[in-house]
Amino acid sequence: MLRPAHRKISLILIALSIFYLYLSFQLPSFTNTVIDASTMPKALGVGLIILSLILFFSPDKETKEDKEKRIIPKEDLRKIIGVVFMILAYIFLLERLGFLLVSFLFIFFCSLFLGYTKHGVNLIVSILFPLVLYSAFTMLLGISLPSGIIPF
Repeated sequence: MLRPAHRKISLILIALSIFYLYLSFQLPSFTNTVIDASTMPKALGVGLIILSLILFFSPDKETKEDKEKRIIPKEDLRKIIGVVFMILAYIFLLERLGFLLVSFLFIFFCSLFLGYTKHGVNLIVSILFPLVLYSAFTMLLGISLPSGIIPF
């Protein structure tokens, strides 16, 4: 019954979504709002359970050719692990250094790590994209992002 890989993966996803739903039900509720802060996380958790059940009951149509495609080359695996470490560093440094600086560093070095060679374009995008996002969140939406060591 659990022989195909997609069934094992779906069971893992169901367990993760149940834990995610448990955590989303722990969020505090507000009485004056129609859509609460926990509405979207709850909807995402239920959606993940539904999609995981569809994955579990989908028929196994995998051929030997499909199984060979699942093997990840070592170079790609190194890149995936490197990007995961960069994401973890981004999360760790976001509050300490601030959104602008950490986003700039993440975009620039992640693009470099993944092999993007146009350094001028990379530098411009790495500067402009966080600035536009920061401006949109702070000025238009009124949402404060971590400023960190930059004083504004």
